[in-house]
Amino acid sequence: MADFLTEEKPVTRALLVGVQTPEMAPGEGAELLLELKELVENLALAVTRTTLVSLRDRQQPKFLIGSGKAAELIAQAKADGADLIVIDEELSPAQQRNWEEESGLAVIDRQEVILEIFADRAQTREAVLQVALARMEYSLPRLTRAWSHLSRQRGKGRLGGEGETQLEQDRRLVRDRITHLKSELARVISQRATQRRRRQRTPVPGAAIVGYTNAGKSSLLNRLTGAGVLAADKLFATLDPTTRQLVLPDGRKLLLTDTVGFIRRLPHRLVEAFKATLEEVVVSDFLIHLLDAANPNVEQHQATTLAVLGEIGASGRPVVTVFNKIDAVDPRVLARLRAQHPAALFISVHTGEGLDPLQRRLQELAVDNQESVNLLIPHARYDVVARLHEAGQVQSQESVDEGVRLSGRFPQKVAALYRPFVVAPAKPRRRRSAR
Repeated sequence: MADFLTEEKPVTRALLVGVQTPEMAPGEGAELLLELKELVENLALAVTRTTLVSLRDRQQPKFLIGSGKAAELIAQAKADGADLIVIDEELSPAQQRNWEEESGLAVIDRQEVILEIFADRAQTREAVLQVALARMEYSLPRLTRAWSHLSRQRGKGRLGGEGETQLEQDRRLVRDRITHLKSELARVISQRATQRRRRQRTPVPGAAIVGYTNAGKSSLLNRLTGAGVLAADKLFATLDPTTRQLVLPDGRKLLLTDTVGFIRRLPHRLVEAFKATLEEVVVSDFLIHLLDAANPNVEQHQATTLAVLGEIGASGRPVVTVFNKIDAVDPRVLARLRAQHPAALFISVHTGEGLDPLQRRLQELAVDNQESVNLLIPHARYDVVARLHEAGQVQSQESVDEGVRLSGRFPQKVAALYRPFVVAPAKPRRRRSAR
């Protein structure tokens, strides 16, 4: 990664460059540029200027944009006293190198900004490893940016053989680091998978809260369960999934998981790196798609989340669409959203409005996830009877000669437990009429 964010050489002034391509919807480049500004400010950098560049034809191989426009932007950055230029497009290693050689400034793209934010916010061992791996893979083809003495040779010794250049050594060290990180991450993922299997053996349905970053997912988890998860008004405040138990109005229990937020143009390497974390979404019984109703780009945020869900294989899950922050929305905008999304729920985590209907909807989904069955369980399997009392709702139970006749509603997660004992419902006996 570039060294502009290290403690030794802090950079506080940045010129941001947005790009409107022919493939984008009108105004999308400007919206993304505003989002980039918020991302950069999350790194405590001061934005000197934002500039939108329109590409009429196709991307240019040298600078992504035309050479004349690049020279104009470099001159503007220097006139503003900027130390950094941020391009709101993915730059190839060669393009990034060309920008830096031409300007003498640090030049990064949207990917690197997001990677730095993730690195700053990672807390748990898994998140730290995932971010470190993504950064190493991003850095490998860009190592030439970090050195001005690439032609220096090292002799024999621990750092390499005779004639090995500094760049070759660095590449080898980064590859070794990537291998080590993958090995460490595999162990952590294995531990998480074990924990997940234990939870799945627990006959409690699970739901994952998904959505665009800063939609209020952690706040919703805290409000419903008292989880105490960090909930801040900033992008990617939470990277690590947190699961807590929610007791629904009818006494049923639901495992509720807060997940990492999504964002437009989320670097693919981060989607790959966080697939283990996002598996919490894939294995959930249903999803709560939380949207920020007060954000003018809420429709794009919804599309982005659905696209990422499709990419990780979770698009087939039942989804409850929930619009949050209705206390901060213009009534006319709120009326339009209600008309466009008649099946959605509208809440305010801040005021508590709409949370009761949300919990009732979660209760309905938890019930839908259960199956009504009639069972005849042998007397020798009272362990099954006890498990079913813990797992679901036993509606009737009768001891007969053949065993225990039991009927109720039970989660499909424990179907393997009760399936061998399913019987047809007992028919009521006919009473003989008196003559």
